[in-house]
Amino acid sequence: MAILFGLLAALAYGASDFAAGVIGRRLGAGVVALAVHLLALLVAIASVALGASHGPTTQALAWGVAAGVGSATGTLALYRGFVVGRISVVAPLSAVVAAAVPVLTGLALGEHLSVLAGVGLVVAMPAIGLVSWQRDRSQTASARPGVAEGLVSGAGFALLFIALDRAGADAGFWPLVPGMALGSLLVLPFALKEPRPGGINGTAIGLLVAAGLFGGGANLLFLAATGRGQLSIVVVLTALYPAVTILLARVFLGEQWNNAQAAGLVAAAIAIVLITLG
Repeated sequence: MAILFGLLAALAYGASDFAAGVIGRRLGAGVVALAVHLLALLVAIASVALGASHGPTTQALAWGVAAGVGSATGTLALYRGFVVGRISVVAPLSAVVAAAVPVLTGLALGEHLSVLAGVGLVVAMPAIGLVSWQRDRSQTASARPGVAEGLVSGAGFALLFIALDRAGADAGFWPLVPGMALGSLLVLPFALKEPRPGGINGTAIGLLVAAGLFGGGANLLFLAATGRGQLSIVVVLTALYPAVTILLARVFLGEQWNNAQAAGLVAAAIAIVLITLG
C-alpha cells in the first residue's frame, strides 16, 4: 500500500504542478501559491473533520509547522522558477534535491532496503532529473538564478516530506492543518506584492482549484504512504511527479518530449518495477 499511495501522490503532485504552471504566468507565483495553500488547508481540515479519531499531539503540530515552512519555501521557489522561465533549470534540481535529502535522512535514521529496492532507488534518482529536463539554448550565463531557485525549492520540499514523515503514523492528517495554515501566511506577503492579476476567468479559476485540490490530495496520500512504508522508498516514488507533469503537457499542450525526457520515463518505469519487486 505504501508504494501505491506513493505513486498516487506523484500523480496528484504532478497534476497540481501542471495546473499551477499553466496559470502561474498569468496570475503570478505568489497568487497561485497562496491559492494552492488555502485550498490544501481546506482539504486538510475536511480530512481531519471526517476521519480524525483523536485530537492532535504537540509533536504532530510541531512537525506540521515545519512542514508548512518547507511547503511555502518549496512552492514559492518552484512557481517563481516557472514564472521567470527557468523551468529547465528549476524542475530537475528541485525534484532531485527533494528526493535525495529525505532518502539520506531515512537511511541515516536506520531504514534498510532490499537489493532490488536499492537498485531501484539508484535508477530513480537520474530518472527524476531526466524527466523534467528541458534543453534551452538561450539559457547560458543567465541560468544561475534558476540554479538557486531549484536548490531552494528542493530543500523546501525535502523539509516538507521529512516533517510529514517524522510526525508519525499516529498523527493522522493533523500535521497538515497547521502546516498549510502557516504556509498560507508565509506566502501571503508575496501574493500581496504582485500586481493585481488580470485575465481571471472560468478557466483560470478552474486551474487554480485543480492545482489546490490535487496538491492537498497529494499531501494526504504522501502522509498515508509514509505511515505504511519507509521514507526512503516513498519519497523517491513521489518525486517522480515531473513525469506526470510532462505527460499532461504533451496531452493538453502538445509539447514534445526530448530524448532525455523519454529516457527518464523509461528509467522511471524500470525503477518503479524494481522498487515494487523489492
